[in-house]
Amino acid sequence: MFDIEKIRADFPILKRKVNGYPLVYLDNAATSQTPQLVIDSIVDYYSNYNANIHRGVHTLSQEATDAYEQARQKIRHHFNAEHAHEIIFTSGTTHGINLVANGFSSILKTGDEIIVSALEHHSNIVPWQMLCERTGAVLKVIPMNMEGELIMDAYDNLLSENTKLVFVNHISNALGTINPIKEIIQKAHDVGAAVLIDGAQATPHIKADLQALDVDFYVASAHKMCGPTGAGFLYGKEDWLNKLPPYQGGGEMIAEVSFEKTTYAGLPHKFEAGTPNICGGIAFGIAIDYMNAIGFDNIANYENELLKYATDKLLEIDGLKIYGPDVSGAKTSVISFNIEGIHPYDIGSIVDKLGVAVRTGHHCAQPIMDFFKIPGTVRASFAFYNTKEEVDTLVVAVKRAKGMLS
Repeated sequence: MFDIEKIRADFPILKRKVNGYPLVYLDNAATSQTPQLVIDSIVDYYSNYNANIHRGVHTLSQEATDAYEQARQKIRHHFNAEHAHEIIFTSGTTHGINLVANGFSSILKTGDEIIVSALEHHSNIVPWQMLCERTGAVLKVIPMNMEGELIMDAYDNLLSENTKLVFVNHISNALGTINPIKEIIQKAHDVGAAVLIDGAQATPHIKADLQALDVDFYVASAHKMCGPTGAGFLYGKEDWLNKLPPYQGGGEMIAEVSFEKTTYAGLPHKFEAGTPNICGGIAFGIAIDYMNAIGFDNIANYENELLKYATDKLLEIDGLKIYGPDVSGAKTSVISFNIEGIHPYDIGSIVDKLGVAVRTGHHCAQPIMDFFKIPGTVRASFAFYNTKEEVDTLVVAVKRAKGMLS
Protein backbone atom coordinates (compact mmCIF):
# COMPACT_ATOMS: atom_id res chain seq x y z
CA MET A 1 0.00 0.00 0.00
CA PHE A 2 1.18 3.51 -0.84
CA ASP A 3 0.28 5.31 2.39
CA ILE A 4 0.85 9.00 1.69
CA GLU A 5 0.13 10.13 5.24
CA LYS A 6 2.63 7.63 6.64
CA ILE A 7 5.21 8.76 4.09
CA ARG A 8 4.67 12.43 4.89
CA ALA A 9 5.15 11.68 8.58
CA ASP A 10 8.69 10.55 7.73
CA PHE A 11 9.67 14.11 6.72
CA PRO A 12 9.86 16.50 9.68
CA ILE A 13 10.16 19.62 7.53
CA LEU A 14 6.71 19.04 6.05
CA LYS A 15 5.21 19.90 9.44
CA ARG A 16 6.54 23.47 9.45
CA LYS A 17 4.75 26.66 8.45
CA VAL A 18 6.01 29.39 6.13
CA ASN A 19 4.61 32.90 6.50
CA GLY A 20 1.90 31.47 8.71
CA TYR A 21 0.77 28.85 6.18
CA PRO A 22 1.50 25.10 6.05
CA LEU A 23 4.53 24.52 3.86
CA VAL A 24 3.75 23.26 0.35
CA TYR A 25 7.16 22.23 -0.97
CA LEU A 26 7.17 22.00 -4.77
CA ASP A 27 10.85 22.61 -5.50
CA ASN A 28 11.91 18.97 -5.54
CA ALA A 29 13.83 19.25 -8.81
CA ALA A 30 16.23 21.60 -6.98
CA THR A 31 16.53 19.38 -3.92
CA SER A 32 14.34 16.80 -2.27
CA GLN A 33 13.50 16.79 1.41
CA THR A 34 15.12 14.42 3.88
CA PRO A 35 13.33 11.71 5.87
CA GLN A 36 14.01 11.30 9.58
CA LEU A 37 15.67 7.93 8.91
CA VAL A 38 18.39 9.63 6.86
CA ILE A 39 18.78 12.46 9.38
CA ASP A 40 19.17 9.87 12.13
CA SER A 41 21.92 8.11 10.17
CA ILE A 42 23.92 11.34 10.03
CA VAL A 43 23.50 11.93 13.75
CA ASP A 44 24.41 8.30 14.44
CA TYR A 45 27.64 8.60 12.48
CA TYR A 46 28.84 11.69 14.29
CA SER A 47 27.60 10.44 17.65
CA ASN A 48 28.96 6.90 17.57
CA TYR A 49 31.66 6.13 14.98
CA ASN A 50 33.04 9.36 13.49
CA ALA A 51 36.49 8.42 12.14
CA ASN A 52 38.54 8.58 8.98
CA ILE A 53 38.23 5.59 6.69
CA HIS A 54 40.46 3.05 4.94
CA ARG A 55 43.51 4.01 7.00
CA GLY A 56 42.94 3.11 10.60
CA VAL A 57 43.21 -0.19 12.42
CA HIS A 58 41.15 1.02 15.35
CA THR A 59 37.51 0.03 15.79
CA LEU A 60 35.87 3.34 14.87
CA SER A 61 37.81 3.57 11.62
CA GLN A 62 36.89 0.03 10.69
CA GLU A 63 33.21 0.64 11.48
CA ALA A 64 33.17 3.83 9.41
CA THR A 65 34.97 2.12 6.54
CA ASP A 66 32.52 -0.78 6.57
CA ALA A 67 29.50 1.54 6.55
CA TYR A 68 30.96 3.67 3.74
CA GLU A 69 31.79 0.69 1.56
CA GLN A 70 28.37 -0.83 2.26
CA ALA A 71 26.89 2.37 0.85
CA ARG A 72 28.99 1.95 -2.29
CA GLN A 73 27.60 -1.57 -2.63
CA LYS A 74 24.06 -0.26 -2.21
CA ILE A 75 24.59 2.19 -5.07
CA ARG A 76 26.14 -0.55 -7.23
CA HIS A 77 23.21 -2.86 -6.57
CA HIS A 78 20.53 -0.18 -7.00
CA PHE A 79 21.86 0.94 -10.39
CA ASN A 80 23.04 -2.53 -11.44
CA ALA A 81 26.68 -1.67 -12.05
CA GLU A 82 28.85 -4.70 -12.66
CA HIS A 83 31.51 -3.84 -10.06
CA ALA A 84 31.52 -1.79 -6.86
CA HIS A 85 34.82 -0.20 -7.91
CA GLU A 86 33.00 1.34 -10.89
CA ILE A 87 31.16 3.55 -8.37
CA ILE A 88 33.15 6.68 -7.52
CA PHE A 89 31.88 8.81 -4.64
CA THR A 90 31.70 12.50 -5.55
CA SER A 91 30.33 15.69 -4.06
CA GLY A 92 27.50 15.56 -6.60
CA THR A 93 26.61 15.52 -10.28
CA THR A 94 28.71 18.55 -11.21
CA HIS A 95 31.80 17.01 -9.61
CA GLY A 96 31.30 13.80 -11.58
CA ILE A 97 30.90 15.62 -14.89
CA ASN A 98 34.02 17.70 -14.30
CA LEU A 99 36.00 14.61 -13.33
CA VAL A 100 35.21 13.01 -16.69
CA ALA A 101 35.78 16.22 -18.64
CA ASN A 102 39.17 16.67 -16.99
CA GLY A 103 40.12 13.10 -17.86
CA PHE A 104 39.30 13.53 -21.52
CA SER A 105 41.61 16.54 -21.73
CA SER A 106 44.44 14.07 -22.26
CA ILE A 107 42.49 12.05 -24.86
CA LEU A 108 40.85 14.55 -27.22
CA LYS A 109 42.63 16.44 -29.98
CA THR A 110 41.88 19.23 -32.42
CA GLY A 111 39.03 18.31 -34.75
CA ASP A 112 37.41 15.78 -32.42
CA GLU A 113 33.73 16.41 -31.83
CA ILE A 114 31.60 16.47 -28.66
CA ILE A 115 27.81 16.38 -28.76
CA VAL A 116 25.51 17.77 -26.06
CA SER A 117 21.78 18.47 -26.19
CA ALA A 118 19.81 21.69 -26.15
CA LEU A 119 18.08 20.47 -22.96
CA GLU A 120 21.17 20.50 -20.75
CA HIS A 121 21.74 22.03 -17.34
CA HIS A 122 24.64 24.48 -17.29
CA SER A 123 26.75 21.89 -15.47
CA ASN A 124 26.52 19.70 -18.58
CA ILE A 125 27.42 22.56 -20.92
CA VAL A 126 30.17 24.62 -19.33
CA PRO A 127 32.64 21.76 -18.54
CA TRP A 128 32.50 20.63 -22.19
CA GLN A 129 33.02 24.17 -23.46
CA MET A 130 36.07 24.39 -21.22
CA LEU A 131 37.24 21.00 -22.51
CA CYS A 132 36.92 22.19 -26.12
CA GLU A 133 38.93 25.31 -25.31
CA ARG A 134 41.72 23.17 -23.86
CA THR A 135 41.82 20.55 -26.61
CA GLY A 136 40.58 22.16 -29.83
CA ALA A 137 37.59 19.82 -29.97
CA VAL A 138 34.31 21.09 -31.43
CA LEU A 139 31.03 21.25 -29.47
CA LYS A 140 27.85 20.37 -31.35
CA VAL A 141 24.27 20.55 -30.07
CA ILE A 142 21.26 18.28 -30.61
CA PRO A 143 18.40 20.76 -31.22
CA MET A 144 15.01 20.66 -29.53
CA ASN A 145 11.48 21.27 -30.81
CA MET A 146 8.67 23.41 -29.45
CA GLU A 147 7.38 20.43 -27.44
CA GLY A 148 10.62 20.39 -25.47
CA GLU A 149 11.86 17.16 -27.03
CA LEU A 150 15.13 16.39 -28.78
CA ILE A 151 15.08 16.18 -32.58
CA MET A 152 16.55 12.74 -33.06
CA ASP A 153 16.93 13.02 -36.85
CA ALA A 154 19.25 15.95 -36.22
CA TYR A 155 21.21 13.83 -33.74
CA ASP A 156 21.70 11.18 -36.44
CA ASN A 157 23.13 13.85 -38.73
CA LEU A 158 25.53 15.15 -36.08
CA LEU A 159 27.10 11.76 -35.43
CA SER A 160 30.25 10.93 -37.38
CA GLU A 161 33.60 9.17 -37.06
CA ASN A 162 34.84 12.41 -35.45
CA THR A 163 32.35 12.09 -32.59
CA LYS A 164 34.23 11.06 -29.46
CA LEU A 165 31.82 11.97 -26.66
CA VAL A 166 28.07 12.42 -26.26
CA PHE A 167 26.59 14.02 -23.14
CA VAL A 168 22.85 14.16 -22.50
CA ASN A 169 20.68 14.45 -19.42
CA HIS A 170 18.36 11.56 -18.66
CA ILE A 171 15.59 14.00 -17.71
CA SER A 172 15.49 17.76 -18.26
CA ASN A 173 15.46 19.68 -14.99
CA ALA A 174 13.68 22.61 -16.63
CA LEU A 175 10.92 20.82 -18.54
CA GLY A 176 10.71 17.27 -17.18
CA THR A 177 11.40 15.75 -20.61
CA ILE A 178 12.52 12.11 -20.43
CA ASN A 179 15.12 11.69 -23.16
CA PRO A 180 15.44 8.46 -25.22
CA ILE A 181 18.84 7.73 -23.72
CA LYS A 182 19.03 4.06 -24.71
CA GLU A 183 18.70 5.05 -28.37
CA ILE A 184 21.15 7.92 -27.90
CA ILE A 185 23.72 5.59 -26.30
CA GLN A 186 23.39 2.90 -28.95
CA LYS A 187 23.79 5.34 -31.85
CA ALA A 188 26.82 6.95 -30.21
CA HIS A 189 28.43 3.56 -29.72
CA ASP A 190 27.80 2.74 -33.38
CA VAL A 191 30.30 5.48 -34.32
CA GLY A 192 32.71 4.60 -31.50
CA ALA A 193 31.81 7.47 -29.15
CA ALA A 194 31.57 7.30 -25.37
CA VAL A 195 28.44 8.51 -23.58
CA LEU A 196 27.90 10.27 -20.26
CA ILE A 197 24.34 10.56 -18.95
CA ASP A 198 23.45 13.20 -16.36
CA GLY A 199 21.04 11.32 -14.13
CA ALA A 200 20.50 14.01 -11.50
CA GLN A 201 16.82 14.52 -12.34
CA ALA A 202 16.08 10.91 -13.24
CA THR A 203 17.26 9.07 -10.15
CA PRO A 204 14.41 10.30 -7.87
CA HIS A 205 11.88 8.88 -10.33
CA ILE A 206 13.51 6.10 -12.38
CA LYS A 207 15.62 3.13 -11.34
CA ALA A 208 18.21 3.21 -14.11
CA ASP A 209 19.83 -0.11 -15.06
CA LEU A 210 23.36 0.88 -16.07
CA GLN A 211 24.31 -2.46 -17.60
CA ALA A 212 21.10 -2.66 -19.64
CA LEU A 213 21.66 0.90 -20.86
CA ASP A 214 25.28 0.04 -21.71
CA VAL A 215 26.19 3.59 -20.72
CA ASP A 216 29.87 4.51 -20.29
CA PHE A 217 29.39 7.12 -17.54
CA TYR A 218 26.41 8.04 -15.35
CA VAL A 219 26.33 10.74 -12.68
CA ALA A 220 23.83 11.71 -9.97
CA SER A 221 23.44 13.50 -6.64
CA ALA A 222 22.23 12.22 -3.27
CA HIS A 223 20.23 15.34 -2.42
CA LYS A 224 17.81 14.68 -5.28
CA MET A 225 17.07 11.24 -3.75
CA CYS A 226 16.16 12.19 -0.17
CA GLY A 227 19.83 12.15 0.80
CA PRO A 228 22.22 14.87 2.00
CA THR A 229 23.84 17.61 -0.05
CA GLY A 230 27.52 17.30 -0.89
CA ALA A 231 27.31 13.63 -1.87
CA GLY A 232 26.85 11.85 -5.18
CA PHE A 233 28.40 9.29 -7.46
CA LEU A 234 30.03 8.80 -10.81
CA TYR A 235 29.60 5.44 -12.48
CA GLY A 236 32.15 4.59 -15.14
CA LYS A 237 32.81 1.38 -16.98
CA GLU A 238 35.97 -0.18 -15.60
CA ASP A 239 37.86 0.12 -18.91
CA TRP A 240 37.07 3.82 -19.20
CA LEU A 241 37.98 4.62 -15.61
CA ASN A 242 41.32 2.89 -16.09
CA LYS A 243 42.00 5.03 -19.18
CA LEU A 244 41.32 8.34 -17.44
CA PRO A 245 44.04 10.00 -15.34
CA PRO A 246 43.35 10.96 -11.72
CA TYR A 247 41.31 14.12 -11.27
CA GLN A 248 42.99 15.28 -8.05
CA GLY A 249 46.19 14.40 -6.26
CA GLY A 250 46.51 13.74 -2.56
CA GLY A 251 46.06 11.10 0.05
CA GLU A 252 44.07 7.91 -0.51
CA MET A 253 44.46 7.95 -4.32
CA ILE A 254 48.08 6.79 -4.27
CA ALA A 255 49.83 3.43 -4.15
CA GLU A 256 53.35 4.70 -3.46
CA VAL A 257 54.85 8.18 -3.22
CA SER A 258 58.45 9.31 -3.47
CA PHE A 259 59.95 12.60 -4.60
CA GLU A 260 61.00 10.85 -7.79
CA LYS A 261 57.72 9.18 -8.74
CA THR A 262 54.18 8.50 -7.56
CA THR A 263 52.09 5.51 -8.54
CA TYR A 264 48.31 5.59 -8.24
CA ALA A 265 45.92 3.33 -6.40
CA GLY A 266 43.45 1.15 -8.24
CA LEU A 267 39.75 1.82 -8.63
CA PRO A 268 37.83 3.41 -7.04
CA HIS A 269 40.47 5.10 -4.86
CA LYS A 270 42.30 6.55 -7.86
CA PHE A 271 39.53 9.15 -8.13
CA GLU A 272 38.81 9.67 -4.42
CA ALA A 273 41.65 11.87 -3.18
CA GLY A 274 41.53 13.12 0.40
CA THR A 275 39.04 12.56 3.17
CA PRO A 276 35.60 12.13 1.60
CA ASN A 277 32.17 13.15 2.83
CA ILE A 278 31.95 9.95 4.87
CA CYS A 279 28.62 10.50 6.57
CA GLY A 280 27.20 11.84 3.29
CA GLY A 281 28.05 8.62 1.52
CA ILE A 282 26.62 6.51 4.33
CA ALA A 283 23.44 8.61 4.43
CA PHE A 284 23.13 8.31 0.63
CA GLY A 285 22.96 4.54 1.06
CA ILE A 286 20.27 4.90 3.73
CA ALA A 287 18.25 7.18 1.42
CA ILE A 288 18.42 4.59 -1.35
CA ASP A 289 17.19 1.94 1.10
CA TYR A 290 14.31 4.24 2.08
CA MET A 291 13.18 4.88 -1.48
CA ASN A 292 13.45 1.22 -2.41
CA ALA A 293 11.30 0.31 0.60
CA ILE A 294 8.56 2.53 -0.85
CA GLY A 295 9.19 1.12 -4.32
CA PHE A 296 10.08 2.98 -7.49
CA ASP A 297 7.08 1.62 -9.37
CA ASN A 298 4.85 2.97 -6.60
CA ILE A 299 6.69 6.30 -6.70
CA ALA A 300 6.38 6.58 -10.50
CA ASN A 301 2.67 5.71 -10.54
CA TYR A 302 1.84 8.17 -7.77
CA GLU A 303 3.90 11.00 -9.22
CA ASN A 304 2.38 10.50 -12.68
CA GLU A 305 -1.06 10.78 -11.09
CA LEU A 306 0.00 14.02 -9.40
CA LEU A 307 1.45 15.36 -12.65
CA LYS A 308 -1.77 14.76 -14.57
CA TYR A 309 -3.91 16.23 -11.82
CA ALA A 310 -1.74 19.34 -11.49
CA THR A 311 -1.55 19.83 -15.26
CA ASP A 312 -5.34 19.75 -15.62
CA LYS A 313 -5.86 22.13 -12.70
CA LEU A 314 -3.25 24.67 -13.80
CA LEU A 315 -4.49 24.74 -17.39
CA GLU A 316 -7.87 25.92 -16.10
CA ILE A 317 -6.18 29.28 -15.36
CA ASP A 318 -6.64 31.70 -18.28
CA GLY A 319 -3.40 32.75 -19.91
CA LEU A 320 -1.31 29.99 -18.34
CA LYS A 321 1.09 28.21 -20.70
CA ILE A 322 3.03 25.04 -19.88
CA TYR A 323 6.39 24.42 -21.56
CA GLY A 324 7.69 20.97 -22.39
CA PRO A 325 6.12 17.67 -23.41
CA ASP A 326 2.43 17.01 -23.07
CA VAL A 327 1.43 15.20 -19.91
CA SER A 328 0.75 12.07 -21.97
CA GLY A 329 4.28 12.08 -23.40
CA ALA A 330 7.71 11.17 -22.07
CA LYS A 331 7.70 13.43 -19.04
CA THR A 332 8.26 13.26 -15.31
CA SER A 333 6.63 15.25 -12.50
CA VAL A 334 7.77 18.76 -13.45
CA ILE A 335 5.55 21.58 -14.69
CA SER A 336 7.24 24.70 -16.07
CA PHE A 337 4.74 27.45 -16.79
CA ASN A 338 4.14 31.17 -17.28
CA ILE A 339 1.10 33.41 -17.21
CA GLU A 340 0.87 35.82 -20.12
CA GLY A 341 2.07 39.30 -19.24
CA ILE A 342 3.43 38.40 -15.78
CA HIS A 343 7.08 37.84 -14.89
CA PRO A 344 7.68 34.40 -13.31
CA TYR A 345 9.66 35.92 -10.43
CA ASP A 346 6.64 37.94 -9.36
CA ILE A 347 4.43 34.86 -9.28
CA GLY A 348 7.00 32.92 -7.27
CA SER A 349 7.34 35.72 -4.73
CA ILE A 350 3.61 35.97 -4.13
CA VAL A 351 2.92 32.25 -3.83
CA ASP A 352 5.79 32.03 -1.32
CA LYS A 353 3.87 34.44 0.90
CA LEU A 354 1.15 31.78 0.94
CA GLY A 355 3.56 29.02 1.96
CA VAL A 356 4.10 27.54 -1.52
CA ALA A 357 7.72 26.90 -2.54
CA VAL A 358 8.30 26.86 -6.31
CA ARG A 359 11.36 27.71 -8.39
CA THR A 360 11.50 30.66 -10.78
CA GLY A 361 14.07 31.71 -13.38
CA HIS A 362 15.97 29.84 -16.09
CA HIS A 363 16.75 26.86 -13.81
CA CYS A 364 20.42 26.77 -14.92
CA ALA A 365 19.14 25.96 -18.41
CA GLN A 366 19.32 29.36 -20.08
CA PRO A 367 19.52 28.01 -23.66
CA ILE A 368 16.08 26.45 -23.20
CA MET A 369 14.62 29.79 -22.16
CA ASP A 370 16.34 31.52 -25.07
CA PHE A 371 14.78 28.95 -27.41
CA PHE A 372 11.30 29.79 -26.12
CA LYS A 373 12.18 33.52 -26.04
CA ILE A 374 11.19 33.89 -22.39
CA PRO A 375 13.09 35.16 -19.32
CA GLY A 376 12.32 32.02 -17.35
CA THR A 377 9.43 30.02 -15.97
CA VAL A 378 7.67 29.13 -12.75
CA ARG A 379 8.58 25.52 -12.05
CA ALA A 380 6.52 23.28 -9.79
CA SER A 381 8.25 19.93 -9.29
CA PHE A 382 6.53 17.13 -7.41
CA ALA A 383 7.79 14.28 -5.25
CA PHE A 384 6.12 11.18 -3.86
CA TYR A 385 5.39 12.98 -0.57
CA ASN A 386 3.29 15.72 -2.20
CA THR A 387 -0.50 15.54 -2.34
CA LYS A 388 -3.40 16.61 -4.53
CA GLU A 389 -4.46 18.93 -1.72
CA GLU A 390 -1.10 20.67 -2.08
CA VAL A 391 -1.70 20.97 -5.81
CA ASP A 392 -5.02 22.65 -5.02
CA THR A 393 -3.20 25.07 -2.72
CA LEU A 394 -0.73 25.85 -5.53
CA VAL A 395 -3.56 26.58 -7.95
CA VAL A 396 -5.28 28.90 -5.48
CA ALA A 397 -1.99 30.70 -4.84
CA VAL A 398 -1.25 31.12 -8.55
CA LYS A 399 -4.76 32.45 -9.16
CA ARG A 400 -4.30 34.96 -6.33
CA ALA A 401 -0.94 36.03 -7.77
CA LYS A 402 -2.50 36.49 -11.19
CA GLY A 403 -5.27 38.59 -9.71
CA MET A 404 -2.78 40.83 -7.93
CA LEU A 405 -0.43 41.21 -10.90
CA SER A 406 -2.81 41.46 -13.84
